[in-house]
Amino acid sequence: MLETIILCMSASIIFSQVVLAMLVLCPRCKLISPNLVSLPQTAIARREIALTFDDGPHEEITPQILDHLDLHNAKATFFCIGEKVAVYPDLVAEIIRRGHSVENHSYRHHTFFAFGSPNLLENEISKTQKMIEAATHGIAPRFFRAPFGFRSPFLGGVLRRMSLRHVAWTRRGYDTTCRNPDTVFRRLSRNLAAGDILLLHDGNSRRATTGHAVVLDVLPRLLELCKHKKLHSVSLSTIFTDIQTLPTDRQPNQYK
Repeated sequence: MLETIILCMSASIIFSQVVLAMLVLCPRCKLISPNLVSLPQTAIARREIALTFDDGPHEEITPQILDHLDLHNAKATFFCIGEKVAVYPDLVAEIIRRGHSVENHSYRHHTFFAFGSPNLLENEISKTQKMIEAATHGIAPRFFRAPFGFRSPFLGGVLRRMSLRHVAWTRRGYDTTCRNPDTVFRRLSRNLAAGDILLLHDGNSRRATTGHAVVLDVLPRLLELCKHKKLHSVSLSTIFTDIQTLPTDRQPNQYK
């Protein structure tokens, strides 16, 4: 009888750990903590989408992305890695100067970020907040995206305390692994609609067979498609201008 009870308890523990691991590794899941996976109805009514770029800034690719966005009068959101912000603060400032938003993507983009302690998570995020705020002359991020989208069960509480909101995505092109721009474009453009959050990369973008970064081959086509569909790419900071839409009752820029 005792052995049966122990076996049942062991099986229950193993099952709960497997379920938790699956939730951690599910970027669009909302069960662990609040998670923005699409834009609010107000943005949908305005036919807005959010183009987001991760893992930058990149000294070569980011400026070209900014130029493409300028040509189409489009605004985007850049989830930047703290270590790279420290190396290219002027480029981060340029992103802001051109009307885009710079958000938090952790300091080191560690593979095992989701399995860190609450203190580690907070240190990574806080350090990046300060780095971005220094580079942008006082404009602190309001949004966070976990490395690879993998979220610790502790992350929600950390983000709440720092008045940050986690952002996932509606669709992604896998431009860090796929070398075919046509495939990446197809993944991003299929049934593209207002309210979508698109994930691309200025850092770590795969190189196509032509030698160009895949994101630079895809972005102009994507912006043309948005124009054809009468969709407007807007930064997250612009979309969520109403204080009441923020995740906590704190005012913006209170991250200390």
